[in-house]
Amino acid sequence: MSETKSPLITPVLIGGSMILIVGFAIRASFGVFQIPIAEEFGWPRAEFSLAIAIQNLAWGIGQPIFGAIAEKLGDRKAIILGALMYATGLVLSAFATTPGAHHILEFIVGFGIAGTGFGVILAIVGRASSDENRSMALAIAAAAGSTGQVFGAPVAELLMVYFPWQTVFIIFAAAILAVLFVLPIMRTEQAATRAELEESMGTVLMRAFRDPSYTMIFLGFFSCGYQVAFITAHFPAFVTEYCGPIAASGFLSTVGVTTTSALGALSIALIGIANIAGTILAGHLGKYYPKKYLLAAIYTGRTIVAALFILMPITPTSVIIFSLAMGSLWLATVPLTSGLVAHIYGLRYMGTLYGIVFFSHQLGSFLGVWLGGELYDITGDYTLVWWIGVGVGAFSAIVHLPVREKPWEARPAAA
Repeated sequence: MSETKSPLITPVLIGGSMILIVGFAIRASFGVFQIPIAEEFGWPRAEFSLAIAIQNLAWGIGQPIFGAIAEKLGDRKAIILGALMYATGLVLSAFATTPGAHHILEFIVGFGIAGTGFGVILAIVGRASSDENRSMALAIAAAAGSTGQVFGAPVAELLMVYFPWQTVFIIFAAAILAVLFVLPIMRTEQAATRAELEESMGTVLMRAFRDPSYTMIFLGFFSCGYQVAFITAHFPAFVTEYCGPIAASGFLSTVGVTTTSALGALSIALIGIANIAGTILAGHLGKYYPKKYLLAAIYTGRTIVAALFILMPITPTSVIIFSLAMGSLWLATVPLTSGLVAHIYGLRYMGTLYGIVFFSHQLGSFLGVWLGGELYDITGDYTLVWWIGVGVGAFSAIVHLPVREKPWEARPAAA
C-alpha cells in the first residue's frame, strides 16, 4: 500500500513566506532613510546608526519572548502582536524629532520584527512540514526573507521620490498590518511527539541549557550576525572609500553604475540575490548531510572569502565576486541552524529554543554595526573590525564540529 507523499509547498509555507518578505523588505530599507533623516534634523550619522543597532539588539531580545508567546498563547496571537508593535514603532518614528526618540522607538520596531520574523515563522513552517520536507521548507522561508531584502531598499527609494520619508514610514506600517490577512491560511496541526507534548517548557529549556551542543550552537550563531550586520551597514561605505575606479567603458558603466557609491549599493543587492540561491541549496543539502558539517563548511567559506577579499586589491571586479560569493553563504546558516535545533530538541518548543539561539545572532549584529563605526572613528579604516569578523567566522566553523546531531530522546539515558 503506497503512502501519500506530503507536499513541500503548503498554505502555511506560502503565508509565512509572505510575512517574511514584507517584514524583511521594511527592515532592509532602513539604511535608505539614514541620509534624509540626518540632513533634515542635522544629526550625525552615528545617531541613526545607533538606532539601527538598537533595533537589531531588540530583535534578538524579543525573539525568544515571542517564541514563548507563540507556544503558550498561539502562533497567530504572537504574529498579530508583533505586527502591531512593528506598525506602532514605524508610525511613531515618523513623528520623532530627536535621536533619543528614534532610539526608543527602534526598540519597539525591533520587537515587532521579532514577532513577525524568523523565530516565530520558522517554527510554524517547521511544525507544518514533514520530516522529509522540513529542511527545504525552512530554506524556502528563509530565502523569502532574502527576497524582501533585495526589494526593500529600492522600493523605499522609489517611494521617497514621491513622498517624504515620514509618509513612507506610515505606508510601511500599513504594509506590515496588511500581511495579517494571510493568517487564516496558516493553520497547522501540532507536530510534536506525545512525549514532547507531555513535557513543560521549563523542562525542555533546562535540558537544552545543560547540553554542551546547545551552547555550541548558540556561540556559533554569533559570527553570522556579526558578519551580516557589519557588511550590510558598512560595506557600501567601505566600497565607496576604498574601491578602485570604475572603467568608463566597462560593463558596470553600461548598466548605469558609474561611481563607487553606486557599486556599494549594487553589492548589497547582489548579496541578496545570491543569498536566495545559497539558502535554498543549503536547505536541500541539509536533507542529506549532517547539518553541523554543512554549517562548519559555510563558516569556513565565509572566513576564506572575507580574508582573501581584504588581502587583495579592492577593485570593482573583486567587489562583485565577493558580493556573489559571500551572498551565497549569507543566510544559508538559518535553515540549517533552526533545523538543527528542531532535530535535536524537538518541535514543541522550537520557537523558544531557536529564539534564544537567535539572540546570539543579534548580539553579534549589534556589535558588528556598532564596532564598525566605533573602530572606524578610532583607527580611520575598517581593517581591524574586518579581521575580527574573519576571526569569529573561523571560531564558528570549529565550534560546530563537536555538536551531537542526534535527537535527544535517541541518546543514551546517561546523556
